[in-house]
Amino acid sequence: MSDTRSAAWDEYARTKPQRRPTNARGESTWFNWTQYADHGPGAEVLALEPGETALDLGCGAGGNAAHLAGLGMRAVGIDLSSMQLAKARDRWSDVDGMELHQGDALTYLGETSTVFDAIYSVFGAGWFSDPGLLLPIIHANLKPGGVFAMSQRPPIEGCYGCQASYIPRGPDEDPAVVKRWDYEPDLWVLILKEYGYVDVSASVIAPPPGTRRTGTLLVRGARGD
Repeated sequence: MSDTRSAAWDEYARTKPQRRPTNARGESTWFNWTQYADHGPGAEVLALEPGETALDLGCGAGGNAAHLAGLGMRAVGIDLSSMQLAKARDRWSDVDGMELHQGDALTYLGETSTVFDAIYSVFGAGWFSDPGLLLPIIHANLKPGGVFAMSQRPPIEGCYGCQASYIPRGPDEDPAVVKRWDYEPDLWVLILKEYGYVDVSASVIAPPPGTRRTGTLLVRGARGD
């Protein structure tokens, strides 16, 4: 049976243009944790070295994974949307060291034999998966000292735990509904520590100057030795 979430994310992909050819610094690849262009930290959050392996949970059109591959890492991306992955393969066909898979993040983590140096999610499966299921299996698939990091929108005050996200579809169709998990930064720290992560941090990156008021929640932890 097909995963109804795949169709929902395909609809979302239709509304998203490809990443810009270059960023403000003239770079053809770059790592972006926030929803704003040329803003926030980059790949240094993952503390990776060339030759190490990284897994992108909900890689979308593959821009972040392509950047890591360009830095000499082995970058693996998993996404439910065939349309997003088609965009990734079209845009980054000449990038070595990058492999893409269609499917569910939890299923992939349960089946892969690869142990990663870093696992991350940028507005991806880390946000749209039950942390009680996802965090333990990520921990099991990290090397000692390996980093897990995820970014997403901060929670709306009073709206915590499992929430509904609505993805617009055609004018004659109801929106698709997918679940997401929202918690305040302090609670994310406690949740990660509960599942064995160390050096845990969680904070909201302020938006860039201007009229936008929503920041980006960035959560990070490591597997202990």
